[in-house]
Amino acid sequence: MTTRSDTATVPTNSRSRAAEFPSSYDVVIAGGGPTGLMLAGELRAGGASVTVLERLTDVATTLKAGTLNRPSVEALYRRGLLPALRRAQEQTEWAHSFMSIRRSDGTRALPRFAGHFAAIALSDEMLDASDPDLSGLHPPDLVDLVHQRQVEVLLSEHAARLGADIRRGVEVTGFEEDTDGVTVSTGEGLIRCKWLVGCDGGRSTVRKRAGFDFPGTDPEITAYHAVADIAGVQSLGVGWHATATGVYINDPPRKRITTIAFGGAPADRDTPATAEELRASIRHVTGVDVTVSGITSLTRFTDNARQATTYRQGRVLLAGDAAHVHSPFGGQGLNLGLGDAMNLGWKLAATVRGTAPKGLLDTYTAERHPLGAWVLDWTRAQIALMRPDPYARALREVVSDLAGTTQGATYFAKKISGLWQRYDLPGDDPLVGASTPDYELADGSRLADHMHDGRAVLLDPSGTLRAASAGYRDRMRTITSDPVGNDAPATLFVRPDGYVAWAGEPNESALSNVLGTWLGTPITPLTPITPPSAAQKPEPTRPARE
Repeated sequence: MTTRSDTATVPTNSRSRAAEFPSSYDVVIAGGGPTGLMLAGELRAGGASVTVLERLTDVATTLKAGTLNRPSVEALYRRGLLPALRRAQEQTEWAHSFMSIRRSDGTRALPRFAGHFAAIALSDEMLDASDPDLSGLHPPDLVDLVHQRQVEVLLSEHAARLGADIRRGVEVTGFEEDTDGVTVSTGEGLIRCKWLVGCDGGRSTVRKRAGFDFPGTDPEITAYHAVADIAGVQSLGVGWHATATGVYINDPPRKRITTIAFGGAPADRDTPATAEELRASIRHVTGVDVTVSGITSLTRFTDNARQATTYRQGRVLLAGDAAHVHSPFGGQGLNLGLGDAMNLGWKLAATVRGTAPKGLLDTYTAERHPLGAWVLDWTRAQIALMRPDPYARALREVVSDLAGTTQGATYFAKKISGLWQRYDLPGDDPLVGASTPDYELADGSRLADHMHDGRAVLLDPSGTLRAASAGYRDRMRTITSDPVGNDAPATLFVRPDGYVAWAGEPNESALSNVLGTWLGTPITPLTPITPPSAAQKPEPTRPARE
């Protein structure tokens, strides 16, 4: 993706670039976008020292994703970031969105928006209000419409508070792996680490240098997304529209327009997009000549869809766009990357601490790769329905009819929101593998209130599992307060990423097996307890000079 934008400064705890550059960390993260910053916070919560290296000096203000799905919001909620997320949304134009603009006769200018599939808008008036999945996580007024740059600022501040070293204007140029770790080359010198994670985008240097296989499908479209003063679009329809040559979305109140034209990728994907390219694309897709000025944001993108065959090779791992690329329709990329970070963070931190059971890190690829593959196919299906050929347009009419029904709109909305996502974990209870419900507890708290520090949680109101869980008190919090209501299982074990790994009647043997599977070997009764401190920043260590 090629972008053109101004930039905004992000407050971090980064030291001056002129200061002495540290040489050793547990983990180096290449890339300081939302995925890398989310991962940094999770690693610090788990007790690992981490530095984030981002080649850009500031957060780009170019408009990208604007929607967080349910798993992403749940993750931020469980880390205590929901208030900050609400404040971020209050600063967006969506607080007074064009969706609420009414015509002179009092009717809505557009139906309420519940997302789109292949540029087919979904109305939340068509959603099945009785569907229990749509009742939402507590609290009910969850935030989902925020700009990606706002998420990035929020996560940068969060990771910095936890002690992550965030360094902007520093680019990873190469690395060498050995049996003990990785030596990372940067413009500021060498850094030694135990693990290197590439969160450096679709053109990832880490992925390329490590030699990950990256198969997929070539692009069919060239698309532009702009916020600008565009004279001449008044005659165009508002919202999503399919034409004989492509698809466009026109959003005059927010000065936004998106065009999708078929014919493959642009000749030069590395040069910044220009106003003339945008004007030509608008003319090609809509047939209307326009004048473009006052560009605030201009992005060019394609539907190149590829996925690494594995997310780990030795001591090098991938997350976010470095692991998978696809078209941005539906805002899936941001959410997929945040999910990668949540899944990987606690597992890699446990590996660094030496408490991880054998094979724990391999479950990262096993659990996240299928979700990435689904997203690629979900975006490919949308491209197929946007093609201008007669066959695709005929199929588009059929899908549009389905999306206009209660059952169809609910199906698409649930898929887009990520409500269906779960991991294939062993266990008979239907909660196993799913994101944990946010149970209200008798002491006035909620389950999510006990997950802010990134530890696993055991819900054991009867207290009968105290002996089986005692050896994990350094990495798991036990809750003995009763859930309010009758919908909670008798006992529940929730991994640090918020997914249920065990539920059912109290059973010491079963719980011991589950805790050993996910949390490793328990501490002995005489072992001093030193739980990971997310507030204290570790001092980087230096390798001995030869």
